[in-house]
Amino acid sequence: MIVEIDNVELYFKEKCILNGIYLKAETGNITGILGSNGCGKTCLLRILFGDLNSKYKLIRVDNKPILKPLYQTHLVAYLPQHHFIPNNLKIKTVFKLFKVNWNDFIKVFESFILFEHSKFNRLSGGERRIIEIYIILKSSSKIVLLDEPFSHIAPLYIEKIKDLIETEKHQKAIIITDHMYRHIISISDTMYLIKNGSTKLIENLKALEDYSYLSIGALD
Repeated sequence: MIVEIDNVELYFKEKCILNGIYLKAETGNITGILGSNGCGKTCLLRILFGDLNSKYKLIRVDNKPILKPLYQTHLVAYLPQHHFIPNNLKIKTVFKLFKVNWNDFIKVFESFILFEHSKFNRLSGGERRIIEIYIILKSSSKIVLLDEPFSHIAPLYIEKIKDLIETEKHQKAIIITDHMYRHIISISDTMYLIKNGSTKLIENLKALEDYSYLSIGALD
């Protein structure tokens, strides 16, 4: 599956946030989005998902225009920056509701077996995030949007999540953004930088210095 978003124009009041956007993602590839804080990374994911309206946009899936919000097609799953699972739900119930296998989860994240009968609000913010990431990645959706999945996650779990993303990319088109740029660089097959409201395809990491996203020598 190939998903493309093109011709995006987004304004907040009179300020242009996005203008001159093109991004392509496909099954088998992880597409990373980089950019400074406030550049529009989250806005772009939300426009693609369909819960943020822009002045213009063109979304295509397998070269066919999608004329309704993408979330209404059941093709897409979106991990927002905020927690989206209600506090009072039991963790085991969450897995049943999202039709994700609990036993497969605890094979990867063994320590979570202690929380099987706990409510979601008994977990720390990082622990909640791990479950949310796992549920989104293991959903039946063919397109996955991940907004800041590595924030507030312990380093040990970050590596497990990266392994999980690598596995799931073979069935899904995955688009990911995070301010922890080294993780995005290490995991992405294709990368775009949002600069001055438009996307730049990054084919050489040195371009991140040329566009002043990273300081000279930051990747040494």
